[in-house]
Formats: sequence, C-alpha cells, structure tokens
Amino acid sequence: MSKDTKHICISDYNYSLPDERIAKFPLPERDQSKLLLYKHGEVSEDTFYNLPKHLPLGALMVFNNTKVIQARMHFRKETGALIEVFLMEPAEPTDYELMFQTNHECAWLCMVGNLKKWKEGTLKRAFEIKGNRLTLTATMNRSKIQEQAGGTNHWINFEWDNTNVSFAEILEAVGELPIPPYLNRATEESDKKTYQTVYSKIKGSVAAPTAGLHFTDRVLKALDEHGIDREELTLHVGAGTFKPVKSREIEGHSMHTEFIVVRRQTLEKLLAHDCRAIAVGTTSVRTLESLYYMGVKLVLNPESSTEKDLHVNQWEPYDLPHNADGLVEVDGRVITAEESIRHLLAYLDKDGLEVLHSSTQIIIAPGYSYKIIKALVTNFHQPQSTLLLLVSAFVKGGNWHKIYDYALGHGFRFLSYGDSSLLIP
Repeated sequence: MSKDTKHICISDYNYSLPDERIAKFPLPERDQSKLLLYKHGEVSEDTFYNLPKHLPLGALMVFNNTKVIQARMHFRKETGALIEVFLMEPAEPTDYELMFQTNHECAWLCMVGNLKKWKEGTLKRAFEIKGNRLTLTATMNRSKIQEQAGGTNHWINFEWDNTNVSFAEILEAVGELPIPPYLNRATEESDKKTYQTVYSKIKGSVAAPTAGLHFTDRVLKALDEHGIDREELTLHVGAGTFKPVKSREIEGHSMHTEFIVVRRQTLEKLLAHDCRAIAVGTTSVRTLESLYYMGVKLVLNPESSTEKDLHVNQWEPYDLPHNADGLVEVDGRVITAEESIRHLLAYLDKDGLEVLHSSTQIIIAPGYSYKIIKALVTNFHQPQSTLLLLVSAFVKGGNWHKIYDYALGHGFRFLSYGDSSLLIP
C-alpha cells in the first residue's frame, strides 16, 4: 500500500468524453448492451448476455441488492416558490427499515434546492394515497446542519396527519426517482423500472448500483447453470458518488459515508471461496474491501464492539503498515483476508447477530492492494472521478487508458445507462 496515493493528481485521470457518448436512456433489452472484456492485459468485446461464459466455473459473484428510493420531493410555498427536498440519509430513526415503516413523523438529512427561498416556516403538501387524504409538512431544524462530502445536509422533520399511511407509501406517491445529474433530463416514468436492478430489494439508495442494470433473469439463470455461486449484500449509494474531485491532489477530496449490511451467510460464503470474489459494481467492491479492514480492527482491538468502531475511514487502509503482498502487518503478524473475515464472524457470534451493520468511507485508488476482489463487472465512469481511480487501481498501471481508449474507439456507451465491462487483471 502506498502513502503516495494521497498525492495523486486527479488531472492524470482525465479523458475526453463527448456528450453524445453518454447514454441518456438504457437499451430496450438490458442484457443486449456491449461487454468490454479485459483479461490479463488483452482487450476484446462481446454482448453482456454472454457474460457467464467468461467467468471461472464455480466462482463467487457478489451483487448489491440496494433499491433506489424516490428521494426527491417538491413543495410549493404560498409565495409560489418551488422548494426541492432531496432525502440523503435517515436521521430519526436512523435504521432504514424502521424509517420506511414510520406512520406519523420522521426526520432525514436532506439537500435543499432553492434554499434561499425557504428562510423560515413550514412547507406543506396535501395529497391522497389509496383513498387516504393527508397533509405532509416539512420543517427545517436549523440548529442541525451537517457538512457532508455531497454538500450541506439539512435536518428536516416530516409529519403527516394520517397514521394509516407509512413514509414508504408517501415516497411512492409523491417522491421522484433521482436519476444522475449528467443525464441532463427529467425523470420519466420508465426510469422507475429501468433505473433499478432486477434483483433490487432493500430500499435506501439515492443512486443505482449501475453495473447491475445489465442483468436480466435469463442472465442470472445462466450464471446459476454455469455454477456461479451468487451472493448479495447491501450498500446504500449516496449522492456523493457523483461528486467530482475538485482538489488538485486526491488528499483534498472527502469521501461520503456509505452504510452497508452484510449477512452472516455472505461472510461464510467468502470463507468457503478462500476470500476470493467477483464483484458486480464498485459498490460491491467498496463493501467487500471494507470488510477486510473491519476485521483488521477486531484483530488489533478486540474491544471494538459497535458499528461505529468498525467504520472504515477514508485513509485508514493507507495509514496502516502493510507487507509486500498488501496485507496489514503489525509486529510481525500478517493479517490475512481469511483471518479478518473469521473475526467478523466471531463478532456476530458474540452478540448473537445474523447481520453485520456498519459504514465505510474507503477510497480505493492506485497504490491500493485488493484483498478480496479478483474480477470486476463495471460500467464506464466519469473522467476525474473516484470510480475511475478505483478501476485504475484494479487493472494497475496505465491500463485504464487502454480500456477506455478501446471503449471510445469501438462505439461503447458511457456512464449509468451505458455499456459494461468485465475486468480480470
């Protein structure tokens, strides 16, 4: 692991992306997108439908099953001013599942559009859900403002006057799906389906884990027939994923916190596969690689006992001492991925838990040594983004140039609704 990583100049990860190469809409058939193949330095292409035949038999493949919520809400003030409230993170209750079940009041950390027009007072919106008439109010707690990587988050209290209606139902009725800003278009009804993976289950993201958008039921079935061991985890994607790196060196960039949920079964599957996995998307990468450092915390400090204790800070992986293989080594003790995962299982056993809840701010950039990920399915990312840094670290050296030059020269579509790639260093 390299301490020089902090001094990477983001301008070294720039490339020219013409607007016409950004896919504004998905293809009619998800699995008919192009698939760039990067295998041990060689680049070729296929159709995504054929992905299973390019994977090693019996491998473990990990998917992020988060579901995008309709996180944008609009309120019209009596003056006529339109205020946008963009839900970022649950505040009270903080648990996503409990949040969506609330039936009278709740609070979220939100970004607010047209904030200058909302100096004071309560926003109101009246509507009907399944025959239930209700009024939703939004009040800002101006003493609780949180500076986050994605911008300034404001504490917004929501209340509604009908206990027959949950907050989840309110979002379904009046929320708007937040598609990426670089699409430069309004959300359409079709996005409610196409901007979700077919296996999405757990509500909480404000952006889709887009590598998964190409999968169809028939591709999943083909994976099963190919002997691929499919496993799911949850990382709720925040709006910070779109935040460009504005500092000259990446040390000046703050990563947003992402919340993860990993089942005991997933940890056991990792052990059964010698802690080697194929990741579907950068969110699965960040989760799985963060697991290693969470386990390291338990090895080095057995008293770590809370979700917050296990949180992986942005530069933690680079500040710890590592050996030549990229594994943490302290006082001659090398902490393997297997030992790390076993400590996480013991942590669950101690408290009788079936699910690990924690969070991460990990930044993966050149100089990082991957511990668990051996192959990656991912889309093509924005210039000068942390996601491009993650890919560069995975394929090593300047090989990302080779991949992106090929994609640009062979008609590949870019970003969230674009084409896919399978990377095997």
